Parts: sequence; C-alpha cells; structure tokens
Amino acid sequence: MPPFVSQTDHHPPFLIRSYRPADREAVRELCCETGFLGEPIDPVYEDRHLFADFLTTYYTDHEPESCFVLEIDGEIGGYLLGSRRPLQNQLYSFTQNIILFFRALLRYPRYQGRSRRFIRWLLMYGWREVPAAPRRVPHFHVNLLPDARRVSTTRALMSAYLSYLYQRGDKRVYGQIVTFESRRGEKMFERYGFKVLNRAEITKYKAFFPQSVYLSTVIKNLETAEPLSVTSRSRS
Repeated sequence: MPPFVSQTDHHPPFLIRSYRPADREAVRELCCETGFLGEPIDPVYEDRHLFADFLTTYYTDHEPESCFVLEIDGEIGGYLLGSRRPLQNQLYSFTQNIILFFRALLRYPRYQGRSRRFIRWLLMYGWREVPAAPRRVPHFHVNLLPDARRVSTTRALMSAYLSYLYQRGDKRVYGQIVTFESRRGEKMFERYGFKVLNRAEITKYKAFFPQSVYLSTVIKNLETAEPLSVTSRSRS
C-alpha cells in the first residue's frame, strides 16, 4: 500500500507504511521494549532474543506483506504484525514452539529466577490461559512505544491492515489484546467495529502488577462494515 503521512498541530507527523526487511531488528527491539504490559519485558524474562523469536519471526520472515510499521522522525515507533494465512501460521507456530522450548530448556540453568518462573508458567499455565480464537481467520497484533501511543496512530495502523484485508476479500479478522483496569483496550477496539469474543485472566504478571490482567479476543466482520478510513479525523 502507498505510505500514509499524518500531521497534527500537537504531535510530530507520523508515517504508516508497509514493513521492509530492514525494519526487522527495530521490530524485534520494539517487541521486547513493550513486552511487559507495554513496558520492557526484562523484569519478567531476560532472554530478549527468544522472546522476539516467539512473537515476531513468523510475521517478519514468512508473511512480511501483511505487516505495517509506524514511523516517527525516521524511527519505528510501532508496528502491526498480521497474517491472512492462518493454516500456515499455525503449522509454523507448532514447529517453532517445539524448537524454542528446547532452546529455553538448554538455557534454563543459566537463567535468573524471574526467567525460570516465566518458563514454568508457560509450561504449567500458559496454554490454559489463552482465550479461544477462530482457527481459519486472519489475525494481527499491535505494539507501540509509549511516546507513539495515541488514538490517531493506532487507528492509522488498523486502517492500513483492515484495508489490506478488505481489498483481498477477507471476510473476518481477529486480534488478541491485553487489557487491565487502567488500559481498557476492549473499548477502543469496539469503536473500530470489533466485538469481544471472549477473554481469560493471565496470571504471569501477578508478582509484578497489582491489577488483574486479561487477554481478550476481539473480532470484526469485514463483510458488513467498510474498513476504517485512514483519512478519518480522530483525536490525537
């Protein structure tokens, strides 16, 4: 898609464009900088390389055409990683999870206590605390650095991806978002035409964060609604 540039009186202009291979390291770094409820993952898990592999490698290496980035002053301030090939994504994830599990197991003796707790949580509870999601539907996840988190930037990223899906005839799309009392992401996505399908409490942050944290599955029907308009005016 052609890049979209937005300018406001109160914030620096931002650019929404398709992902490029040169963005890979910046995307991985941003993933780790926002991995703990929008903050750096380090207090929870020290192995940034494995963390970024788990969350970004499929999208950047195997379906880059479905990914978009937010650029501010020439730097990557956010991304949307998407997939419209659910079967390919699921098969890759199955294989990747086995490989990453054994890598983490080999590194486990060298990990600090916080990282060992994270690995134990993944093995004992992680698979149980992920809410159900549609199996054969395109999906996405979004991350933005704190200084880039605005209604306008999130909306523009979503617009780029939804337009991309709409033009290719996809009928539905879902995402899984982390929510808690002071971060009501479900409400924001409802404004974009998504409906909450289900949600589950995530316990891995209990030792670090006082509020209950949930992972919510949200879904949008692209057959009955136009995608968001990138040029729509919204509050920054």
